[in-house]
Amino acid sequence: MNASTMNSVQPQEAQQLRKLRVQRLQDYFFEKATLVFATTTLLALLGIIVSLVMSAWPALQAFGIPFFYTIEWDIINSEFGGLIAIFGTVVTATIAIVIAVPLSFGIAVFLTEICPKQLRRPLGTAVELLAAVPSIIYGMFGLFVFAPLFAEYIQPFLAHTFGKLPVVGVLFTGAFNGIGIMAAGLILAMMILPFIASVMRDVFEIVPPILKESAYGLGCTTWEVVTNIVLPYTKGGVVGGIMLGLGRALGETMAVTFVIGNAHKLSPSLFSPGNSIASTLANEFGEAEPGLHYSSLFALGLALFIITFVVLSLAKWMLIRAEAKKGFRT
Repeated sequence: MNASTMNSVQPQEAQQLRKLRVQRLQDYFFEKATLVFATTTLLALLGIIVSLVMSAWPALQAFGIPFFYTIEWDIINSEFGGLIAIFGTVVTATIAIVIAVPLSFGIAVFLTEICPKQLRRPLGTAVELLAAVPSIIYGMFGLFVFAPLFAEYIQPFLAHTFGKLPVVGVLFTGAFNGIGIMAAGLILAMMILPFIASVMRDVFEIVPPILKESAYGLGCTTWEVVTNIVLPYTKGGVVGGIMLGLGRALGETMAVTFVIGNAHKLSPSLFSPGNSIASTLANEFGEAEPGLHYSSLFALGLALFIITFVVLSLAKWMLIRAEAKKGFRT
């Protein structure tokens, strides 16, 4: 190798070394930046927990653990219990999930497996637009449109059919006023349905076509392909979509406040008015004076946080257990 060749090679090597050092610096700063973002999220979560506990501590000291399972809510005498609001939150969210998940699954399967191609985009866009509707619009629709129809047609039908059954019949008794626990649950189902359906549709679309085509080639029906190929492949995303909808159902405020009735009473009937944690906070937080009332509202917020955390933990545990069983079988 002559001198001119060596002189041309050395600048190239130096340039490559400089480029490598720049790339390493970029990777270093990118790694640290993402670490800061993740840490910020964790710190924000810890801050929320600490602030809730500190603000709720006077009520927890005064009433103890019984706060979470007593029904008393007397602002005048400063006696507070969160059972009514917790009960309303759990029941309305359960009704919403029981109704919304099967409908969302059907919508997602239709859009990904059955729907003609020319209809997939407009129908998918319509579902996404439903997810973008503000919650107060759902609340106004529930109060002024849905509640009168519910009181006139649906509640009498439920009372005359399911209301006569033993054990469960008590759930469908009471006055037909159109607002209450069940009305709130149905409005929540309308709200979370597009969220769950959109997530399910998106995760169903990532299934490799070759897997489905192979199953169809073996003579499988659409139902068999969905249950044996699509769902096992996308179960993590499906559960995530359901948890997203459940999280919104548990914490929804305005829509529930419009139709739940906002009554501090506990009744086995789903037709009766009730309260949820979110609606209680919305109705009373602005007028609460510092003291046990103010602290009890924060205690309700802490209860909502605990409920959400428990639900998400159970979902994660179910996914981990399902993956472990799958690995054991294979």
